[in-house]
Order: sequence, then structure tokens, then C-alpha cells
Amino acid sequence: MTNYEEAYEKLKQFGQLHVLNYYEQLTADQQEELLAQVMATDFSMLSFASKEGEQAAQRGKIEPLAAMELDEIARRREEFTRIGLDAIRAGKVGAVLLAGGMGTRLGSDDPKGMYDIGLTRPVYIFERIIRNTLDVVEQSGAWIPFFIMTSDKNHEATTTFFQEHDFFGYREEYVFFFRQEMAPASDYDGKVYMEEKGKISTSPNGNGGWFVSMEKSGVGDKMRRLGVEWLNVFAVDNVLQRIADPCFVGAVIAENRASGSKVVRKAAPDEKVGVMCLEDGRPSIVEYYELTEELMEARDKKGQPAYQFGAILNYLFRVRDLEEIVNNSLPLHVVEKKIPHLDENGVLIRPEAPNGYKYEQLVLDMIHELESCLPYEVVREKEFAPIKNRTGIDSVESARKLLAGNGVVL
Repeated sequence: MTNYEEAYEKLKQFGQLHVLNYYEQLTADQQEELLAQVMATDFSMLSFASKEGEQAAQRGKIEPLAAMELDEIARRREEFTRIGLDAIRAGKVGAVLLAGGMGTRLGSDDPKGMYDIGLTRPVYIFERIIRNTLDVVEQSGAWIPFFIMTSDKNHEATTTFFQEHDFFGYREEYVFFFRQEMAPASDYDGKVYMEEKGKISTSPNGNGGWFVSMEKSGVGDKMRRLGVEWLNVFAVDNVLQRIADPCFVGAVIAENRASGSKVVRKAAPDEKVGVMCLEDGRPSIVEYYELTEELMEARDKKGQPAYQFGAILNYLFRVRDLEEIVNNSLPLHVVEKKIPHLDENGVLIRPEAPNGYKYEQLVLDMIHELESCLPYEVVREKEFAPIKNRTGIDSVESARKLLAGNGVVL
């Protein structure tokens, strides 16, 4: 069977034969690329097109999940740090940077991690992330395998940037790049959109797709050969976060939890961060827009807000548990979006209103799939400086102030 016949049969099975409408107009190279994209695309998720919005409505019973607070961490810091450093020196801890995004909201056409936040000299977001990791390399005397997830949109720019900057002092043989898997984007009936005559419209598969993407790229095999048993996964935009933090790693291991989540006390009850909780007896995260007045006003045994610890997207996962849940499909989130696409005449349309769905898996669902999680409190002024906007809250401006307050020269 030829590549064309295989692709045709696959598209026919999922009711997506329109993908080949312009096939005869393509060059031989474009035809080859389209057929390869068809064979690599998971069309099965499109059957969820009619289920948009169901995820939020299906939440289970929400109860508080106690965090390990700063005072207990301070009391046991020596114990936890020793356990964490032992694991790092044994090569059991890896770091996973989620860096598939672009700096669009910051006014940049480059990958977000390439954004320069310096004032008197260049200081890049990627540079701060690496510098924070090097702190632990120096403390432990061991190199931490560092996995960087890129996307189709920014892979070449990201890898070139790291090479041009000599990996900011990190040893190149410990850095592994892999691309995030892409998911097809569709109309409301589950028909995939075409962004070009020879290209299906796709978007990243959500921040919960990072482990599947590691596995499919072959980087997962490298991780296992290195003997990594724990993965610290984190987002690119927090320039103050501690990575492979020995005390955090040690606390999760000492408490025998399947996962850990760094958390901060919320600045306000309605702050836009997801909070740690139990859902039907299992660890979970309730997004800020799902928090009811009742949950915001609830109190724990100490009289403190019961849902006051916000997750900052810095998690520790045990690899053997991830291997188990990756085979059970995580819940799929169907999200309404504006999707540029070709119309029936082959003209590119840039819609002004939502016109279809993107399909995502979320890291918060990975937490819920596991039997246990340790919410681990950190001081927000020392470990939480997210850069989501150019100005205002969670911005370049606010991050600069926080970095300066921690002695970083910009």
C-alpha cells in the first residue's frame, strides 16, 4: 500500500477526507509532508467535539488538602536536603522545562524564553532558568539531565539560541530537546481545519502532554538509560523558581508521595491561580474560575482559608507512576478558540470570533491520576515571579522588581 493509500484509508476512517481536497495542487515535497502529517496525527480526539465544556461540570467532591507549610519545612530542612542531594548525586532526578510557547503577549515574535528582561545588560528568561538550575549543580556536584520541550513553532529558534549562548554554562551533553506533540484543530462538527492547502491546522496538545511527547520523541528512552526516577517539570515563565530543589525533592521522597507540587499562599482569595485540594479523595487542582464563594470562604482546623495554597506549575513526578498513567488516556479538554483556516475556496480566513475547538491535556489532570501529592509551600517573593504580560500583574515589570529584591543584577 502506498503512503497515499494509507493516508486515504486513515482519513476515511475518521471522516476527514477533505484534507486531500488540494492534494493535486501541491508539489511533490508538499504532498509528502501532508501525508506524513496525516499519518502522525491522532484524529480520534475529534470525536469529543460535541463535549466542549463538560470537564468543569464533572468535578467530584472537593475537600481541603493540607500543605507542608514553611515552619515544618524549616524544621526538617537538613533531613530533606540530604535525601534530595543523595537522589540528585545518584542521577535519579531530571528537570523538564515546558518551553513550547512564543513571546506574543510580551510583544515578541521569538520563543518566550528568549525574551530579554535585562536593564543594563542582556538577561534572558532561559538564562535565568539555567542559572537557577546551576545553583543545584554547584550545590550537589552533579549534573542534572535537563529536558527542554519545544514546539513546531519555536524548535529551531530555541535550539539555535542555546547553541549560540553555549547553553549558558550548562554542559551540552546533559541537555535534551524534544518537540511537543501537536493536536488537530477542528470546526464544531469535528472536521479538521486546514491552515494551508498542504497542512492541517494544529495546536500544542496542552501542558499535560509533555510526558507523552517525551516518550514519542525517544527522549524518554534516554531518560531511562540515565537512570532518572523523578522528573521536576516546570513552566518557562517563572524566572525565580528553584529547579530540582533538593529540599523539595527530599520532602516528596521522605513522605513517600507519588508527586509533589510547589505552592504559594494566595495573595487574595480570587487570585488567578489554581488551588490544591482533594477531589473524590485524590489530589487535584481547582482552577481559579471554578472556585465558588463557599470554597473561598471555607476554613481549616486552624481557622485559616482551607483553599489558600496556589499551585505555581512546578511539580515533581515519579517516573514509574507516569509510565502507568500515560497508557490510560488523560481527560481531554475541548476548548473553544479562534482558528485561522482555509475556507471552501481555499482562501485563508482569520476569524474575529471563536469558530471551533482545540484539544488539550492538562498537567493538573496528571496530579489527579496519581494516588498522592505533597503540596510544598515556598515563599512567593523568593520563588514566584511569573512573566505573562509586559506590564502590570505577573509582568516583566513585576518580575524585574522581584529579581532585584533577590539580588539579581539586571
